[in-house]
Amino acid sequence: MLAGARVAISATDSVRADLAIRRGRVHFSAAKRHNPRTLDLRGFLILPGLINAHDHLEFNLFPRLGRRHYENATAWAEDIYCPEEAPIRQHLQVPKHLRLLWGGVKNLLSGVTSVSHHNPYDPAIFERQFPVRVVKRFGWAHSLRFCSDVQERFRQTPSNAPFIIHAGEGRDAQARREIYQLDESRVLCSSTVIVHGVALEREDFTLMKNRGSSIVWCPSSNYFTLGRTLSHEVVETGIPVALGTDSALTADGDFLDELAVAHRHANPCRIYSMVTDCAARVLRLTSGEGHIRDGAVADLLVVSDSGQTPAEALLSIQPELVIQNGRIKLLSFKMADRLSLWGLKGFEPIAVEGRAWSFIECPVSAAAEQVMRHLGSGLRLAGKKVVVC
Repeated sequence: MLAGARVAISATDSVRADLAIRRGRVHFSAAKRHNPRTLDLRGFLILPGLINAHDHLEFNLFPRLGRRHYENATAWAEDIYCPEEAPIRQHLQVPKHLRLLWGGVKNLLSGVTSVSHHNPYDPAIFERQFPVRVVKRFGWAHSLRFCSDVQERFRQTPSNAPFIIHAGEGRDAQARREIYQLDESRVLCSSTVIVHGVALEREDFTLMKNRGSSIVWCPSSNYFTLGRTLSHEVVETGIPVALGTDSALTADGDFLDELAVAHRHANPCRIYSMVTDCAARVLRLTSGEGHIRDGAVADLLVVSDSGQTPAEALLSIQPELVIQNGRIKLLSFKMADRLSLWGLKGFEPIAVEGRAWSFIECPVSAAAEQVMRHLGSGLRLAGKKVVVC
């Protein structure tokens, strides 16, 4: 049982309540009768675990690549794609499963419990104690430029699952035209999730709204590659918007850094929804992700309570405890001391630049050693130095 904390029930409201976790689910009612083991969380605020709606997990050990400000994503890709040259050559030598693992670690350290990986789901990796939950049920195409079978992929998308595609990733007519190409191909509909959409203008978003489509916003990546991102007016439209990091190839750090950039464009309540309930709707998550309510999956982020609203808590986050599917995945040194949970089996200490030390359930020391065989010393994750013991 998690006792004594304030519990977020919306962007603006919270209640002081004890939470029981049974079989990976949250329960408010009759908590004390069912959970003799109690964690005292007085002085803390419990938020829903955050949802990162777009990441390329295998590219988070890479440095940022490119010269900034291209006309479209294709021009960026053609400029940076030099697989036989440094630093890409060395990073591609790191086994893919390790690169994916570090992408998961990046998300966990930011309080993310669910992430949408923009590549095919790999059960051999993502179902073996991966640091975070990876969205499993979706349809996918990289983009019109790099996929010749977009319509077929769309048709093969499971019923009531999102179809996710990069589109409008640019600032020119070519990028803007993609939304109409998708519409003409009958791919633009209520299950379609457009990643980026920077090239789109008001009438284009009207089309998206009429079709019931959604968008994933990656502001720091947009600024780096294109020099601009979605306007405040677009972010505040009725189109469902979720927040994503993209990868370290273009993004400015991790999910907490992305939240900081997003807060320059939208109000805290809107952003809270982008990483909780709205993100869950966009990705068609059905187990209660993005909410704290009776029977919902126990994905929880615990932060210090300074009397702030849940939305205001996202302005400056230091994850103290992260629970995914009812299981502790991260606890800060402060929380380990508070709860006398030092030495949990399978947990190892880690710190990244600008963040406090935490214990996470992941063999990070061995994973770091394996990576550094290829990259040498000075491991960086989403551009930040990593320290493990």
